Amino acid sequence: MFESIQQPLYTILGAGGIIANELAQELVKNGKRVRLVSRTPKAIAGITDLVAADITDYAQMKKAVAGSAVVFLTAGLKYDKKVWTTTWPVIMTNVINACKEANARLIFFDNVYSYGLVKGPMKEDTPYHPVSKKGEIRAAIATRLMEETKAGNLTAMIARSADFYGPGAEKTGFLNLLIIEKFKKGSTAMWLGKDDVTHSYTFTPDAGKGLYLLAQDDNAWNQVWHLPTANPAPDGRGYIQMIAQQMGVAPKYNKLGGFMLSVAGLFDTTIRELKEMLYQNNEPYIFNSTKFEQHFGIQPVSYEEGIRLTLEKQ
Repeated sequence: MFESIQQPLYTILGAGGIIANELAQELVKNGKRVRLVSRTPKAIAGITDLVAADITDYAQMKKAVAGSAVVFLTAGLKYDKKVWTTTWPVIMTNVINACKEANARLIFFDNVYSYGLVKGPMKEDTPYHPVSKKGEIRAAIATRLMEETKAGNLTAMIARSADFYGPGAEKTGFLNLLIIEKFKKGSTAMWLGKDDVTHSYTFTPDAGKGLYLLAQDDNAWNQVWHLPTANPAPDGRGYIQMIAQQMGVAPKYNKLGGFMLSVAGLFDTTIRELKEMLYQNNEPYIFNSTKFEQHFGIQPVSYEEGIRLTLEKQ
């Protein structure tokens, strides 16, 4: 009598976020066994392996990761540098140690804050020169993770995306929140920072598919990857016009600069926290994913198509 061989388990830490949801659907679509972990996990795409855990608690993290072949760290924290300073190092230490104990591979879904202000395209080998407190924190935890891989203690990788947009990102994506949602309500759209500089955005389904593909490739580990992102990207005016045209509305918008953020930040802590990151919107923000595109032979979804698909599903 033959014993059934159980499929490898893919565990998503930080389930429920837009990238985690796209990844979960991609894993299920490809017949993978998936576990969702968050403080209050909810079933998605038919996944029933749900683990409620506080990943800042090592005992809970260890239990959540047990039995995993691959762990994705896609967690997000309150947009507050004080919270990030105390919590991100704890989470990274916990996930590294839990993955070591479980003999699991780790993929950290990261942003570009660690690079700081980059003159030219951001690439995987762009050095870390953070110019914000949040950037310093991300650089520190990313460095810690890659040091573990270099020492041979862990098999892991970092997968980065640009700012993102897409179906279901109406609460987290700037294009969704400040343009699409405003136009839907008949309001004037908003653009953060200067409207005449290039700004890359990653389409969320591309990010989910990219994370899946990286997890399947034995040659992808122990390095940094940029998830597929269309280039060249429009500037602020270009996005406004493109979205307005597809929605059949007038391309009316206001600009949110440093002064307006300072004023609004008196009443909203999240807006106040955005001010230190405004350099990303006042200078060209060019995210290069050529390495990924050439390795996997795929092209990112164009901005025109991505916006069409986003509008179609919202």
